[in-house]
Amino acid sequence: MKTGVQQIMLGTVTGSRENAAAALSRIKGAGYDGIELNRFMIHPSSFMVRMLTRMAGMPTGNGGKLDWKSLVEKSGLSVISLHADLGSLERDMAKVAEEAHALKTDTVVITGMYRFNYGDEKTVRELAGRLNKTGEGLKKEGISLLYHNHNAELLDVKPGLKAYDILLSDTDPAFVNFEFDSFWFTDGGADAKAWMRKLGSRMKLWHLTDRGARPDGPVMTPILKCDSVELGRGNMDLDGLLAVARENGVQAAVLESHRNWIDKDPLKSLEVSAKWLKEKV
Repeated sequence: MKTGVQQIMLGTVTGSRENAAAALSRIKGAGYDGIELNRFMIHPSSFMVRMLTRMAGMPTGNGGKLDWKSLVEKSGLSVISLHADLGSLERDMAKVAEEAHALKTDTVVITGMYRFNYGDEKTVRELAGRLNKTGEGLKKEGISLLYHNHNAELLDVKPGLKAYDILLSDTDPAFVNFEFDSFWFTDGGADAKAWMRKLGSRMKLWHLTDRGARPDGPVMTPILKCDSVELGRGNMDLDGLLAVARENGVQAAVLESHRNWIDKDPLKSLEVSAKWLKEKV
């Protein structure tokens, strides 16, 4: 199983070519095999994307004008996948496929849907149909399509049926498979290992981070805010999740932690997490 880092962690440390090259060098030096790139970070992004990512605590930064193909090649890392939005794929699938091939990856990942009602059954079934159509088109281009979850897919569309159930049942494994994020399903109160077992071999990539609390200043209340923490420093059953990922034949484990980095430094944070990955993976 390969290991990698999600580019969303790096927006604050890749604003120039020099900084980006140094960051990728540290990722390689920590022992990671690759990186997942986001189309909205390897091209100049819109004001809306910049605002959304900043509000989430992980700004895209100023790296959209850099030559990421060259940067990654020189770093010795591979591109595990290219994250894209469904709208862009539906508007110009050939362009996204061409870009993926140029980056030497055969995997494109849909990063969930924004401004979307995951609690409406009809809407979610329509999404599954759109994913099937897109996945079929990408397959003709030699590209595999994966869907990446957050926690919204745990919404009930009706009693006993969640949005993610529909995405699993209504998509064709020949055209659509999954990058499973165990943090977000754990955050949503679900049994991540059970969902991973349900995915089985359709789980091609694994997004992981640990989950815990890190006091930020004086503790004024007995309740701490939970967020991602470095691997092995939180309360998730990472060993159990890894065992299921291995059973599923997952191709790569990709670290994606969210703003709550040790010393507020994403590079230091991913280096700490690399120690767990080296020992376990």
